[in-house]
Amino acid sequence: MNWEQLLSLKRFGDTNKRLRKEQDETRLGFEVDYDRIIFSSEFRGLQDKTQVVPLSKTDFVHTRLTHSLEVSVVGRSLGRKVGQLLLKKHPHLDSVHGYKMNDFGAIVAAAALAHDIGNPPFGHSGEKAIGAYFKDGKGEAFKSHLTDKEYQDLCDFEGNANGFKILTESRIGRSGGLRLSYATLGAFMKYPKESLPKKPTKHIIDKKYGFFQSEKHMFEEVASELGLIRRSNDHLSFNRHPLAYLVEAADDICYTIIDFEDGINLGLIEEDYALEYLIKLVKEKIITKNYNALETTEDRVSYLRALAISTLIDEAVSIFMKYEEQILAGNFETALLDLSQYKAQIKDIINLSIKNVYRSKDVINKEIAGYEILNQLLNAYGRLANNYYEDSLSSYDKLLLNLLPEQVKLTNESLYKNLLNICLYISKLSDTNAMLLHQKLKGNII
Repeated sequence: MNWEQLLSLKRFGDTNKRLRKEQDETRLGFEVDYDRIIFSSEFRGLQDKTQVVPLSKTDFVHTRLTHSLEVSVVGRSLGRKVGQLLLKKHPHLDSVHGYKMNDFGAIVAAAALAHDIGNPPFGHSGEKAIGAYFKDGKGEAFKSHLTDKEYQDLCDFEGNANGFKILTESRIGRSGGLRLSYATLGAFMKYPKESLPKKPTKHIIDKKYGFFQSEKHMFEEVASELGLIRRSNDHLSFNRHPLAYLVEAADDICYTIIDFEDGINLGLIEEDYALEYLIKLVKEKIITKNYNALETTEDRVSYLRALAISTLIDEAVSIFMKYEEQILAGNFETALLDLSQYKAQIKDIINLSIKNVYRSKDVINKEIAGYEILNQLLNAYGRLANNYYEDSLSSYDKLLLNLLPEQVKLTNESLYKNLLNICLYISKLSDTNAMLLHQKLKGNII
């Protein structure tokens, strides 16, 4: 892979090549990507979606929206720092093509801003609930009408693939979705492969998948334009866009440190115990006098959190530059922070968060409720999708059909597309709206 292709400004539908030197410096193409994402209705919907604690009533616990904004800020720093070093290493990117340090920051920031845009209500348990409906629930009845890959798309419903669909799916009057630059779409794709085969290797790319069969051709177009390296002749699988490693690192840094911070502020992790873990990560950067002057838990945690994020940003940049040639050659198989000198400290913090936060009774009880809510929604709307395809709508189906937003299109031509569009509709619901819709279908509210 080469940076000239990887930094493509092309957008869906372009007939002429966009050159970096011809860009308006007051609002660069990569910055337009950020603006389009932040003004999208799908991004706004993240304000009422679970990050760690579903349906939290406290002000300081993160939602998917605040998490995404923070990941974007970290991603921007990572991109700029890497961009500065890359331009020194490859000066022709500036002298010949006109790329600047901030271009790298803008690409990573935009991709990081969108990284959770496809996540359904109730966090990762929402993904599992949708998959369980098709794998073990009533949705299993549709298996014989779908190809293996189509069925796997649904059984392992994946927020990353759903995000790619949201960013790129054409609707009437909106060809190419948000029409982001292909560089940003490339950086967004953490898992540039289709759903089957499932985890064929231990490569980080094979951990999940990154697009549904419905977006297969769009994915191929983006991969071709960027010059991504194909990994298999038997199925669609490519090596990552290098900047996707920075998007992943930004997410890893934020959920490691900030989810931990939420656990402390919620009282799920004891302060003295927690601060000891953070201090191990940043002990060389602490200014003892300043730290000891802080009087509240929130201020002490905030101080250590800032130092921890700064430390891990510098670490990720160092690792990326050390392995840049292997990354470009497609020979880098792990997340950046898996090679960190702080790996043990990161692991300790994550394990404590898993034990005290992610597996707390409050979180588990709400995830169970989320499972039930999504299962009931899928029972109703999955039946509608099938009956519409078979042209056998019941009176109840027709009522449900009238509740669907206008942009949710069902067809007599493809059961797969109907089911996927229903999943897309449900995935866009906020936690609260999913709960309210569930109550409506049960007849508890009118």
